[in-house]
Amino acid sequence: MIPKVLQRPTLVLNRNWQPVSVATVARALVMLWNETARVVDPADFRLYSWADWSRLAPREGDAVVRGCSLHLRAPEVVALSDYDRLPTAAVTFSRRNIFKRDHYTCQYCAAQPGSEELTLDHVVPRSQGGQSSWTNCVLACVECNRRKADRTPDQARMHLRKPPIRPTWKPLYAQHRVRIESWSKFVSEAYWNIRLET
Repeated sequence: MIPKVLQRPTLVLNRNWQPVSVATVARALVMLWNETARVVDPADFRLYSWADWSRLAPREGDAVVRGCSLHLRAPEVVALSDYDRLPTAAVTFSRRNIFKRDHYTCQYCAAQPGSEELTLDHVVPRSQGGQSSWTNCVLACVECNRRKADRTPDQARMHLRKPPIRPTWKPLYAQHRVRIESWSKFVSEAYWNIRLET
């Protein structure tokens, strides 16, 4: 149980309380111990140091890291003490991130059949010189991919819902599989429109 709790995601805010990344609970606790971050309690927005956080008794339903003599609530949100910039990291081109960018939706017919029935489609097929890139790959359901075959959308008389673009970095592009409801107090609703891979 402890390894699972330690791998849960923790939202990391900069000094101005803007989302800058997602860390594991284990990393967040190290930052707390090193005094480079403080835990933000989403219920009342209070900041807690290691000493303060370790004295709090876990509440019913909280994820807990259990030690021999210490039971710590797993922090859901931490705020960095000094860092006030926003990340400039580019989103890595990957299958997982294409699914997130396209919201698990076929970009031709708008179907949402589930990840098992979605494929990556090259808008300009590789046989016609198309590259595997943000601007040339989209999600397509199996049926649309079969219908489009080895043609461009114009050649197949199919229309893309929107042109594929390189997404801007958002905390939810970080690798994790759990949605934390309390993050909605710190992350705009647009971020939640990205359906997380399960």
